[in-house]
Amino acid sequence: MIWDNNDDIRLVECDNNPRTIQRHLNACREERRPYLFLTPTMTVKPLRRLLVPVSMLEEETYKAEICTYLARKTGAHIILLQANDYGSHARQNVNRIITHIEKINTQVEPPITYEVMQAHKDSFSLIREASERQRDFRHDLLILTASRDYGLDDILFGPPERKAIQRSLVPVMLVNPREDLFSLCD
Repeated sequence: MIWDNNDDIRLVECDNNPRTIQRHLNACREERRPYLFLTPTMTVKPLRRLLVPVSMLEEETYKAEICTYLARKTGAHIILLQANDYGSHARQNVNRIITHIEKINTQVEPPITYEVMQAHKDSFSLIREASERQRDFRHDLLILTASRDYGLDDILFGPPERKAIQRSLVPVMLVNPREDLFSLCD
């Protein structure tokens, strides 16, 4: 694996059972390091393409450090999948991530490569689109932000990241939002 230290990431190996995945998601809610889900249906291969869905939520920009770190270590290409929202928040988050990548590119050789793709869905359906269009993106890792708080839909039907893990053909890395970010449910 590309991690210098086993403490840098939490590896979660589990089956595709929704209850098992949810139990692991609940256990990881307080993690401040990324955690990587591997299920028997996922194919692990060298990282060449990283898919990073970017929604309107502020915490999406925290994936910038993770994806640039992985891209630097492996030479992987970053695909930023921008939500198709009416407002400009998703675009602003993509621009923040690009600014971070460009800043890193002034310090490293070869430069990190990336592209921005426009999603068909909005921020609320972006994770579902990313997991449904896996063959289109041909990525080797899906990087998601974990839900900060579970709403009623998440409690009844399951959070979007659980469904993405169940559907994914490649490993799924989750990043928890910072503790100091507020949410509407608090």
